Amino acid sequence: MIYLDYAAATPVSEKVFSAMEPFFSSEFFNPSAPYLPAKKVREIFEQSKSELAHTIGAKAADLIITSGATESINLAFTAAKNGEILYLATEHAAVKETAKKYNHKEIPVGKNGLINIADLKKAINDNVTMVSVSLANNELGVIQPMAEIAEIIREERQRRLACGNKTPLYLHSDASQAMSLIDISVARMGIDLLTINSAKIYGPKGIGALYVSRGIKLQPIIYGGGQEGGLRSGTENVAGLVGFATASKIAKEHLNGNRKKYEKLSEILRTELKNAMIEPLFFGSKKHQLANFCPVSFPGVDAERLIFKLEEKNVYVSTGAACAASKGEKSHTLMAIGLSDAEIAGSIRISMGAQNDEKQIRKAGRLIVDAVNEEARRLGLLKDDNQVRRLSILKDGQKKTR
Repeated sequence: MIYLDYAAATPVSEKVFSAMEPFFSSEFFNPSAPYLPAKKVREIFEQSKSELAHTIGAKAADLIITSGATESINLAFTAAKNGEILYLATEHAAVKETAKKYNHKEIPVGKNGLINIADLKKAINDNVTMVSVSLANNELGVIQPMAEIAEIIREERQRRLACGNKTPLYLHSDASQAMSLIDISVARMGIDLLTINSAKIYGPKGIGALYVSRGIKLQPIIYGGGQEGGLRSGTENVAGLVGFATASKIAKEHLNGNRKKYEKLSEILRTELKNAMIEPLFFGSKKHQLANFCPVSFPGVDAERLIFKLEEKNVYVSTGAACAASKGEKSHTLMAIGLSDAEIAGSIRISMGAQNDEKQIRKAGRLIVDAVNEEARRLGLLKDDNQVRRLSILKDGQKKTR
């Protein structure tokens, strides 16, 4: 198997699984119970929370443990109260759908998927209480300039203060895709609310966290026994948090090595894909993109058919965000960067991970090219095997030979 959809899910690493295992058996106690074994489990829970917080430059008291990124986002947005929320047009569905419960407005992005700072400045008015921008996009891997965005937020706060406007303004970021490749510091980046997710960094699924800067008031969305300061009731997921903290520490220790590995693999893959008879269109900003991402389109080809063909060869890629792909929806992210219907229809998201090596990537590249060429011939885009011309599809759907 050649798995190339690490943006959707990562396997739990052996070290992480080993760290979690006792809490499914011998250390199974409820950390809220009053007896000694349970109190020891409570200590481990709090220690793990502290270790997790440390990896993003925070303290344990600043974290709320949740069931994953979606819950963290829903909880974070309660800070917006009656104000307006601004978010990028390329945000994950968890952000877009949650924002619909509030007054909201989308901020456009450029063709490379990056925010235009001028657009952000223009969109902020006196009623905006939250700006939500993913640190790295889940389909394009595009890394946003968080420090610049935070500076705009800071300037607006100062302006409001000078005018006597007490309306709060917070910066939220979904860093689910970024933790294994970006050195995150909430203080350095100027982030007030940060969503993080275990499932993307070789930790267990079903656990995430929300960093909350001191002084920000949230409203619980889950009620019960009052765990996590009353903001996230429910028996604590000790095994999950131990795994999350372990995975986060490992990711932090290997940031540079991972980046170098994926930069090399990405170059190999892109070189291989350029051998296709239909010229590949790579998305995003290569300079501002997670090293393990390679979103690409072969215009005129049906990506759904490509995926099925590749699965038969034990190569696994996706058409974009797993939640959108399962519904057969057109990617709002690719629409937001101005791709044509033909370019969107021919798009696949390739994201590499720990189990990939150079040999695998070269093989995967050749198999993808074979599948693309086979589809091109089937559709009559090319006359025969010996033809060397390339085709590209213009945005108006017209075919052009070159």
